[in-house]
Amino acid sequence: MRRRLLGAALALVAAASLAGCSDGGAEASDAPELSVDGAFMPQPVNADLAAGFFKVTNKGSAADQLTSVTSPSAERVTLHSTKDGTMREQDAFEVPADGTLDFTRGGNHLMFEELTGRPAVGDTVEVTLHFSESGEIEVSLPVKEATYNPAKASGPGHGTAHPAQGRTAQEHHGTVRS
Repeated sequence: MRRRLLGAALALVAAASLAGCSDGGAEASDAPELSVDGAFMPQPVNADLAAGFFKVTNKGSAADQLTSVTSPSAERVTLHSTKDGTMREQDAFEVPADGTLDFTRGGNHLMFEELTGRPAVGDTVEVTLHFSESGEIEVSLPVKEATYNPAKASGPGHGTAHPAQGRTAQEHHGTVRS
């Protein structure tokens, strides 16, 4: 009888341990799963300022926040929104679970301040997006004509994203690398 009770107790402990392992898998799927595509910078019209645009897609079931952006091409890169024709600097932007965060002309955008050089059409500007949960994602912004409108453009080559922290490479309108 004791052996049966001991065997049943061990089976119960083993089942509880396995259930604990499966909970860990559920937590992993609760994390944000970010990708970036459609990145570009219109050719700057002056030597000090430029804008940047892209789209962040979150396929995860947890939200994330874009908290800052850095680039060797500018002394500062700030986050801005535009509402009712008024541009305002923002501290962060939410990337909703199973949603997108769009940086578009006339809406959310990056402002590159005090450029270290004046990018020309065909150049690429590197930035690092800093997220509160997902860490850093490196993005390459191809410099396009000042009037470039991605809604009117077609085909690949609209920017590349490179998740830092060992994520799997994925193809978007450009290349994503770890």
